[in-house]
Amino acid sequence: MIMETAFKLLLSCPSGLSSSQVSVKFDESYDRVPHPDADLEHSISQIWDERVQKSSALFNGKKFRYGGHDGVGPNVCLHLGLTDYRTFVGTNLNPLWERFLVSSEDDCKQCQHTSSPLGNGAVVETVDNKILVLQRSNNVGEFPGYLVFPGGHPEPEEVGITSHACENGSQNSELSNSKVSQEMFDSIVREVVEEIGVPAATLSKPLLIGISRRVLNVRPTAFFFIKCNLQSTQVQELYSSAQDGYESTKLYTIHPSELENMASKMPGCHRGGFALYKLMLEAGNDLK
Repeated sequence: MIMETAFKLLLSCPSGLSSSQVSVKFDESYDRVPHPDADLEHSISQIWDERVQKSSALFNGKKFRYGGHDGVGPNVCLHLGLTDYRTFVGTNLNPLWERFLVSSEDDCKQCQHTSSPLGNGAVVETVDNKILVLQRSNNVGEFPGYLVFPGGHPEPEEVGITSHACENGSQNSELSNSKVSQEMFDSIVREVVEEIGVPAATLSKPLLIGISRRVLNVRPTAFFFIKCNLQSTQVQELYSSAQDGYESTKLYTIHPSELENMASKMPGCHRGGFALYKLMLEAGNDLK
């Protein structure tokens, strides 16, 4: 594991893992454990109510909770539970977020009381070797105005999951695991298409390059490497009519050597994404 002040790399896959190499164990044992301090627990709803009053655009939704992983190398199994955006805002983004942490060297134990939804991000490389970086708009919930790779979250509801009751029974459980695993890869393509405006057909199959956790708010994000078969100028043209263009104010197409300078303007989890990309390049796996 690599530690830096802004991020921690929880998983590094410099050779890039395809969807067939990544499995998921989706189980309620990876759900958040309520904190024993009743007042701290109560602050979750207080924080959420305050945020909703300030922003009518805010809505709750189910998310997959990161609960660790097994394996390194050619095959990885992600451990995922279920959480929601409200609990994320009330724990990870709570001004008292550090009080939710447990003193432990074990990463999952340390974060057992936080929502910790697994976000996703994509390092997208154009055919003329440029990397796509967005400047977030000022009306987003996290890190307004910062530079980020395109991304968001895998969505439980996209694969019909609203609770653990949906997957009781071993057959259902296996099916759920398979669907959730596929959603990890489908969702990042969806995010790139919606935020950048490029057609899905122009994108290569995503490869998982690792998971980074922002030290601030202990926020985990899975990062993928994707190639786009368009020139950066073509991507810029498409960006102007992107479906979720309101989430960002500008698209930068950056040569990899210039990314280092921009990384300091990224949230910690995305700096970790850049670190994972560098590890991929250093390993000689730029997947040409």
